[in-house]
Parts: sequence; C-alpha cells; structure tokens
Amino acid sequence: MSGKPKLHYFNGRGRMEPIRWLLAAAGVEFEESYLEKKDDLTKLRKDGSLLFQQVPMVEIDGMKMVQTRAILNYIATKYNLYGKDLKERALIDMYVEGMFDLNDQLMDYDYLPADKKEQHFANMMDRATNRYFPAFEKVLKDHGQDFLVGNQLSRADVQLLEIILMAEEFKPDILAKFPLLQSFKARISNVPAIKKFLQPGSQRKAREPPENVPKVLAIFE
Repeated sequence: MSGKPKLHYFNGRGRMEPIRWLLAAAGVEFEESYLEKKDDLTKLRKDGSLLFQQVPMVEIDGMKMVQTRAILNYIATKYNLYGKDLKERALIDMYVEGMFDLNDQLMDYDYLPADKKEQHFANMMDRATNRYFPAFEKVLKDHGQDFLVGNQLSRADVQLLEIILMAEEFKPDILAKFPLLQSFKARISNVPAIKKFLQPGSQRKAREPPENVPKVLAIFE
C-alpha cells in the first residue's frame, strides 16, 4: 500500500469534494477508488470498512475514516490548516458550519426532481446572496486580513473558495455586490497548490451532468 490517502466514493463531487480540495490545498497526493454500482458499496459495508455503513471513507495513516467533518478536521489539523489556537479553531469551525449549510443546498440541486428545482434554486440563491455571502464579506471587512481567520491559509478559506466557484456555476455574477469576496476569490485561487488543483486534468470534479444522476442515485438507494 502506498503512503497516499485513498478516497472511496463515486466519481463525482458529493460529500467527498471538500476533502479533495483540502488535501490538494495541503499539497497531499491522493488516490481514489470509485463506487461504480451498488455492489461496490455493499462490499465495503460487508467487509467492515464503513463504521456507519456510509461513504465518504478515506484510508489515511492506518485508519479507515468516515464522516466528512471528522475527516476534514483530521486533515486540517495534520497539515496546519486549522488555526494557531483554540479561538482561531472555534472561528474556523463556526464559519465552516455555515458553509456546509450553503454547500448542501448547492450540492442537492442536481439530484432533485424537475418539479422541485425552480423553488430550490430561488431559495439557495436567496440564501447565498442575502445570508451567507454578506456574512463572509463582513468577516473579511472586520478582520482586515487576506484570510478569514488569523493571517494564514486555513480550511475555512479553502472551503469558501470551493463554494464561491460552485455558486458561480449557477449565477456567474453572484459576487457582484461583494468586492471583498471578489478579491478573496482571486487571492486564494492563486495559492500555488490551489492554483494547480484548479487546472484542467486535476482530481477536482465537475458538476454532475444530468445523465449521470440516475446512476449515482442507484448506488445509494
């Protein structure tokens, strides 16, 4: 077995994508094992690899870790992306939990039935532009630094950039009223490890095309 973390999930974003982003930002190479059909998930369950019978699962440092937040906490701590003290970590946790709320809405859209998409789209755009992005614009203004917490890159910066780019896929001018977030996006996108991850051919996943959705849903049904 190589020393690289091994990620077990389907070949798409879902709940694994923030983990891919954080490993990439830390400069860590990783391998992936894709679930192609329901039997692949059943096999992981039967061999005892999934503590709660769920993926994402990441093999790292001799562990088979599940639960997205636990995995992200471990990676962030190991690679110094979790602040310098308890207060900074608390801020990072607070910001990231808000990001997960918005992330879940953005992620769910492509898997909804057609008759539910219009209302969901309106709700998530409203929350992005009137709740979450104003909050992070204020954080950047009040903090006055290049990063959300302290003065170094943290998992909060990485995840916020990921969510900004996801939101722009739905509405390209969504940051029009948020100049500090525009600058933040440009700045964090140019962090060398992240810039590399944003290039074509990286392990970053594209938005799920409609024709793939039934296949993904069949794995988990």
